[in-house]
Amino acid sequence: MSTSTQDSATAEDFSSGFRKLNAKHDSGPPPERVKGAVSEIYNGVASWSTQGDFWNWGLHDDEVLREIRSLIPGFDDHGTDGFSEQLYFQALRRIPIPLSDYAGKKVLEVGCGLGEGLNFVSRVVDASQVVGLDLSQAATDRANARLSRGERLRFVQGDAEDLPFADGEFDVVLNVESSHNYPDLGGFLNEAARVLKPGGYLSHIDLFIDQSHELLTRIKREDGPLEWLEDVDVTERVRAAIRKRLAPGSFYRRNFSAKKLSVKTRIMMGRGGSHLAGADFVGHRDALDRVLEATRIRPRRAQQSYHSYRHHIARKKP
Repeated sequence: MSTSTQDSATAEDFSSGFRKLNAKHDSGPPPERVKGAVSEIYNGVASWSTQGDFWNWGLHDDEVLREIRSLIPGFDDHGTDGFSEQLYFQALRRIPIPLSDYAGKKVLEVGCGLGEGLNFVSRVVDASQVVGLDLSQAATDRANARLSRGERLRFVQGDAEDLPFADGEFDVVLNVESSHNYPDLGGFLNEAARVLKPGGYLSHIDLFIDQSHELLTRIKREDGPLEWLEDVDVTERVRAAIRKRLAPGSFYRRNFSAKKLSVKTRIMMGRGGSHLAGADFVGHRDALDRVLEATRIRPRRAQQSYHSYRHHIARKKP
C-alpha cells in the first residue's frame, strides 16, 4: 500500500469513528455503535502514532517525575515528554502494593491502546506477567509486533465488558483514560472484579462528565464485589500536562507537525493535534476550531462536557 493510500485509510478510520461517536441520538448512542466507532478511531491512530508521542492526556507532577527518574534515570530524555508516563505512574503508586513487591504477580491493563503505557509499567514493576487488552485489533497487533516479550508482556484483542480471562487470574487491573468510551461502565467494573483475585486491586483513572460521575458514585454505594478505597481528583495536574503539550514548540507540537497526515485527519485532530491532546479540557479553542465547527466540517467535540479527571482505587472483597 502506498503512503498516500495508507494516509487516506488512516483519515477515514479516524474521522469516520469520530463522526459516529459524536452523532446525535435521542437515547444515547447504541453500545455497538460506540464500540465500533472507538475501534475505528484507534485502528487509525495505530497507523500513525509513534513511540512516546501520545498515549493519553498526561499528568504533570514534580514529585511523580522525581520518583520515576529515581527508578529510570533519564527516561524522559529521549522520544517522550514524560507526561503520559507520569499518568501511568500515578495509577501504580497509589495501589497499596510496594513497587518492589510485584514479583510473581500478574497485571492486566484494560484499554491498553498501542501498549506503550503497559510497556512502561513493565519497566517499573517486576511482575511475572503483564497483559494488555484493547478493543482495536490493529492496536494490539502493533503492540505485539513492537513491544511483546513472550509471557512477560503480551497483548490481546477483547472487550472490556466481556474479558477473555479466568476468574481470579490477576493481582492488579489497571484502567487508564479508557472507560469513558465504554457503553456499560458497571459491566466493566464487574468484569474487572471477576478477573481479580480476592484482595486484588483495581486502579481506575479517567475523565468524567456529570452523568458518568453520578453513575460511578451510585455504583460505589452499592454492595458490589469491590471495596472502594480512594478517590483522588487529579484534574489540575492533568490540565497542567495538557497546557504544556499545547505550548508553542513543545515536544508534542513538533512531533505532530512532522507526521504525514492528510488535511482531513488534521482537521479532525485540531490545529497541531490540539483536539487529541485535550484542548477543550483546558478551554483552548482557536479561531480555526470555531470556523470548522460552525460550518460542520468537524463535529463539535464531545469532550467539552468533561469536567474532572479522577483516580479511584478499589480492592476486591474476599
